[in-house]
Amino acid sequence: MKIVQTMAVAAFAAALAGCASTGPAFREHKGATEVSVTELARTSQSWDGVELPDYPAGRPELVIRRYVFPGGSRLGWHHHPVMNYGIVQQGELTIVGLDGKEKTVRAGEAVVEMVGTIHHGENRGDKAVVLDMFYISRKDEPLAVQHPEIGQ
Repeated sequence: MKIVQTMAVAAFAAALAGCASTGPAFREHKGATEVSVTELARTSQSWDGVELPDYPAGRPELVIRRYVFPGGSRLGWHHHPVMNYGIVQQGELTIVGLDGKEKTVRAGEAVVEMVGTIHHGENRGDKAVVLDMFYISRKDEPLAVQHPEIGQ
């Protein structure tokens, strides 16, 4: 199991590193003569300071999604049953917890999402937000569970 967990972490780190080197939020590195590495995040907590859960048992399914939030848009209330993190490629995304806690993530910044805690993301600006998210899941496990009963 430890090997599978290590492989999952390595795959996500590679995806995250690839995203960081090519995304529009990052400067071009023309004329680079050496490989360089910039660590964007290392944590065992979500952005609100809560400890992340243990890895799930079983074969991992790694999912990478790109979200585009038009100016003034927002997702509905939801929670993630799986660990996930990402990088804002463009714009500013504000994440709001049901408890009113907020975090604004700007282009080039990484965010480790809440697991099991109801929240939503919103674009309070006029420019589209582009967010690349990386999920550590298992086959047929939902990445998010919607809570329409809460309303907007």
